[in-house]
Amino acid sequence: MKDKIQSILKEVQIVLSKVNDSEVDNLISEILNSNRIVVCGAGRVGMAIRGFGMRLGHLGLNAYTLGDSTVPGIAENDLLIVASGSGETQTIFDLVAIASKNKCRIVAVTGNPDSRIGKLANVIVKITAPSKTKPVEGFVSVQPMTTLNEQCLGLFFDAVSLKLMDKMGENHETMWARHSNLE
Repeated sequence: MKDKIQSILKEVQIVLSKVNDSEVDNLISEILNSNRIVVCGAGRVGMAIRGFGMRLGHLGLNAYTLGDSTVPGIAENDLLIVASGSGETQTIFDLVAIASKNKCRIVAVTGNPDSRIGKLANVIVKITAPSKTKPVEGFVSVQPMTTLNEQCLGLFFDAVSLKLMDKMGENHETMWARHSNLE
């Protein structure tokens, strides 16, 4: 088991070491300058970004996860953050097109900046992990399908949350005060 865990950690380190700090700074700027934030992704990528949407709420931001019944309409000065490894997921593309039509700002976290979603995004953060449509030259994951991308997204969004905590003067206590007590 330990050798499998080491293989996974090595792959995650390789992918996340390539994240561009200025792209992350642009993402953070978009988040901090938005009225409302909606996050979305499909499948396991969707699970990773759902956790990020929750953290944004814990930070006191006006954040929603697509699919929840309380998601408001979006417009100018709002932000849609989408995660799509391929940048080609049809359902996510359709949502990005609607957001764009409503003048909402769009951040795409993707491995394929030249994708249809990437072309509509105002800001792109590239996560260089193999996706279902775009391999990474010289790199093949030992993990099945797009598992590596999903793992990297979870850790990436946790790191972005830490950077936001620093910028916003937030800490564990202030965030716990916003955590649901209906558990």
